[in-house]
Amino acid sequence: MLIKRYHGNPILTKSDIPYPVATVHNAGMIKYHNKYIMLFRSHILNGRSIIGKAVSTDGFNFKVDPEPFLTSASEGVFKKYEAWGVEDPRIALIDDEYLITYSAYSQYGVRIGLAKTSDFRSVERFSLITQADYRNVVLFPEKFNGLYARLDRPHSDISPWSIWISYSPDLRYWGDSEMIIKPVQYHWDEMKIGPGATPIKTSRGWLNIYHGVFQTMAGSVYRLGVALHDLENPTKIIAVGDKWILQPEETYEITGYVPNVVFSCGTIPENDGSIKIYWGAADTVMCVGTAIIDELVEHCLKNSRNAL
Repeated sequence: MLIKRYHGNPILTKSDIPYPVATVHNAGMIKYHNKYIMLFRSHILNGRSIIGKAVSTDGFNFKVDPEPFLTSASEGVFKKYEAWGVEDPRIALIDDEYLITYSAYSQYGVRIGLAKTSDFRSVERFSLITQADYRNVVLFPEKFNGLYARLDRPHSDISPWSIWISYSPDLRYWGDSEMIIKPVQYHWDEMKIGPGATPIKTSRGWLNIYHGVFQTMAGSVYRLGVALHDLENPTKIIAVGDKWILQPEETYEITGYVPNVVFSCGTIPENDGSIKIYWGAADTVMCVGTAIIDELVEHCLKNSRNAL
């Protein structure tokens, strides 16, 4: 077992939120001043999504802020493209800036917003960095030859829903896009794949914990897998783990708003070589598990399949 579920799962439910919500899931994670910051998605009672914040000293027990952290914009260009909600944040620290990517929903489709914060009290929207229809944009927490890099998953009915990489000199304008990992037919991730948590730097490459989806007669099953990117050139894929590392098994993962889902937007690597992996379960509650980073890398290298 690569990931050990925390015995106290789920760690956050709607009953822990001091304002009315129906769900708590798909949270971005970061450490800030030795505290664990969780930016989680919630459905409010009209069915649209907002982003809340919770804080912990140990990574397991969280206290939720009394007000949401990010809700749909009320003015400017963001108002138009966030009218139906904001979802699934990811957080990266780059050059002393905390950068948050999130999905902006509206009648025009799904675009990705980029926001910045220095203290996790206030947040400033910076730019809409994709057109429609994109999801799952994750920034590498380091530049490459002076360029920012991101992973994403365009929506496409022509080619497989795959993981792409793009680069930017300024976080606003992106290009040099390339597909780097695609689903494998009749495989646990054959329907679609997408970036999950912010990539983790290891001595043997960037560890990318992603999600994969398999269509069954009873509906879709969301699982987690791992890939390894070259340290200097993240477009180059060293390995993609052939087997998943986590699948829905517990009752809180199998039943809920969207059954049979484990979906990660955030991890916390620890100094002892372990990692806390956070996931939304059944799009309803938040969970956490622990793993050893080197074991995840070995799993990827020893059980690898083709990236494309």
